[in-house]
Amino acid sequence: MTLYEIAILLAALGSALIGGLFFAFSTFIMRALAARPAGEGMAAMVAINRAILRSLFMPVFFGTALLAGLAGGWAVTHWGPEGWYVSLGALSYLAGSIIVTMAWNVPLNNLIERAPAGDNDALWALYLRRWTRWNHVRTLASLAAAALFILGLSL
Repeated sequence: MTLYEIAILLAALGSALIGGLFFAFSTFIMRALAARPAGEGMAAMVAINRAILRSLFMPVFFGTALLAGLAGGWAVTHWGPEGWYVSLGALSYLAGSIIVTMAWNVPLNNLIERAPAGDNDALWALYLRRWTRWNHVRTLASLAAAALFILGLSL
C-alpha cells in the first residue's frame, strides 16, 4: 500500500469511528439525557463534554480531519479514478463533521455550560432539539465520508 492509500484507509476508519459515536448520541444517549430533569441532563452533558476533551476522541476527530484533508488534497492534485470519491469523502468529513461541530454543537455546549442555575427547562429543550438535529448531520456526514473513502480505495 502507498502512503496515499494508507491515509485514505485511516481516514475511512476514523470517519466510521466518529460516525459511530455520533450515531450513539443520536439514537440513545440524547434520549436518555432528555428523560432526566433539565438540571440533571445538562449537568451530565457538561460532564460528557469535559471528559471528551481529555479523551482519545480528540486525536481521532482531528487526526481524521488531517488525513481527510491530506488525502482530499492529494486526490485533487493527482487526479485518478478514485479522485471524486476521496475528494467528496474529505469534503463530507470536513464540512459535515468538523465545521458543523465547531459552528453549531460546540456553541450549544458552551451555552448550557454557562447557564445559570435555576429553571432551565426551556433552554434544555432547545438544546436537545438543536444539538441532536446537528448531530444527525454529523452522523450522516461522517458515515458518508467513510463510505466514500472506501469506494475510493476500491478503484
